[in-house]
Amino acid sequence: MHVLILGGTTEGRRLAELLHTAQPEVRVTSSLAGRVAGPRLPGGGEVRIGGFGGVEGLTAWLRTHRVNLLIDATHPFAGTISFHAAEAAVAAHVPLLALRRPGWAPTEGDDWHEVASLEAAAAALPRLGRRVFLTTGRLGLSAFAGPGTEDLWFLVRSVDPPEPGTALPARTHLLLERGPFTLEGEREVLRSHRVDVLVTKDSGGAATAPKLAAARERGIPVVVVRRPPVPAGVRVVTSPEQALEAVGGGASRS
Repeated sequence: MHVLILGGTTEGRRLAELLHTAQPEVRVTSSLAGRVAGPRLPGGGEVRIGGFGGVEGLTAWLRTHRVNLLIDATHPFAGTISFHAAEAAVAAHVPLLALRRPGWAPTEGDDWHEVASLEAAAAALPRLGRRVFLTTGRLGLSAFAGPGTEDLWFLVRSVDPPEPGTALPARTHLLLERGPFTLEGEREVLRSHRVDVLVTKDSGGAATAPKLAAARERGIPVVVVRRPPVPAGVRVVTSPEQALEAVGGGASRS
């Protein structure tokens, strides 16, 4: 059996390691998009880095490498590859499973403002604060560089610097860091940079959640970009352990 994991997430790495240990007879290949310099690699199985060339390229790869199960363990906001995976799985007659960590939910004391896109997040900022902690990554920064944000100051946190030529907000300070982050560390970021509004995607997971607790403590509003939907008809599990059980049971699309 050959399992292809579209990875790049903590859950994808964990699943590859679980499969490698618990089912050594299964061939496991993790595919990483290669958008991050020095990506963290799983501790088991084979690894490929780079795109497939769209739906046709992924379909050909599934057929050529005789993949028996495709698992989409990409970031919840990597929407394009998820829809490509759904189309390619149908074309290649390969079962597809989506592994998605649960999203965050507001708790007592949170001041959340949920929006549908980065553009909507940018539009909401002027009425919420002036010193913005932007934690949506380096992709999509141009959404915050348009009219209406000229008077705002942005602390942009990213693993890698933006690509050359990327449109940035007029007043930007870049903070290059990779999670996981601690509550004490996030408290210090908010305090030292005098942040009064936080922007995040609903990525879920524990690695970057401390910023939400730190914002709650300080009474800072949080603009939360909602997740794109998983393609219709794709079975979803929420943990590597559930995905491992599905592999053992011969997962199928439903």
